[in-house]
Amino acid sequence: MSSTKSDAYEGFTAEERAAMKEHAQERKAAARRGSPADKAAQAERDVLGKIAEMEGSDRVMAERVHAVVMAASPALTARLWYGMPAYALDGKVLCFFQSAAKFKARYATLGFSDRANLDDGTMWAAGFALTDVTPQVEARIAALVQQAVR
Repeated sequence: MSSTKSDAYEGFTAEERAAMKEHAQERKAAARRGSPADKAAQAERDVLGKIAEMEGSDRVMAERVHAVVMAASPALTARLWYGMPAYALDGKVLCFFQSAAKFKARYATLGFSDRANLDDGTMWAAGFALTDVTPQVEARIAALVQQAVR
């Protein structure tokens, strides 16, 4: 079978390459930090700084998601993950906020890793599109996070 230009592998997008570079920088920075308390405090500042860099509705939603996640489960720690605000349990990412601008999507995403205890039969959602964070959405996020950490 001959390959055509349309089915040839084009490689990673510029946004994907940037995310991978951010992840490498995050890992290097984390390795240089001192005590676990210092690491957690700096990671929280990094997340808040990344949120502050976002624009418009992405920033507003990320601020609300951050507040809800941290209030819903004090066991989670904030950290960056591929340049996105993420929340880890025992050092492993449990959920994350992906801004719409990150990969030029039409909506932001609240995603959960396979470590999240969201199992519901043989099929369940692990990512949720966000166009606004209303009080009802905040309640749903809190419930999902609480379920995820069980």
